[in-house]
Amino acid sequence: MAGYEVRRATTIQAPPEAVYDRIANLTGWTSWSPWEGRDPDLTRTYSGPESGVGASYAWQGNRKVGEGSMTITQADRPGTVALDLRFLKPFKSQSVTTFLLEPADGGTRVTWVMTGSYTALSRVFSVFMPMDKMVGGDFEKGLAQLKAELEA
Repeated sequence: MAGYEVRRATTIQAPPEAVYDRIANLTGWTSWSPWEGRDPDLTRTYSGPESGVGASYAWQGNRKVGEGSMTITQADRPGTVALDLRFLKPFKSQSVTTFLLEPADGGTRVTWVMTGSYTALSRVFSVFMPMDKMVGGDFEKGLAQLKAELEA
């Protein structure tokens, strides 16, 4: 089955440890996630440790945010945070989302990558709305918000 990859990057003028701490603690995503604010009645549930491997976040919301969960599966401070991302609504899917953090230009180069395989339904949908077009702009917005927060 063919797969997809969405990749966006930015450089943040903050040390990798500070960027890592913002990403590896899922409760902190409310301040920079590009999906915040799309549903004022969004229900969030956190489980597992506060941050790092095993930290988990589930949400249920309107059609703009859907329903799903993500769990940190890899947390190598300060260089990598990987998550298992699962959507239940608007359609079922599973992806691996990875944040790669590398020292660069006195700060941190942050690369946000999402990879996965197409299901039969999502493959048909991708003809009209490729995954990169569907979430690439969200990644750009999230990275810009993370950058603004850490550089403030």
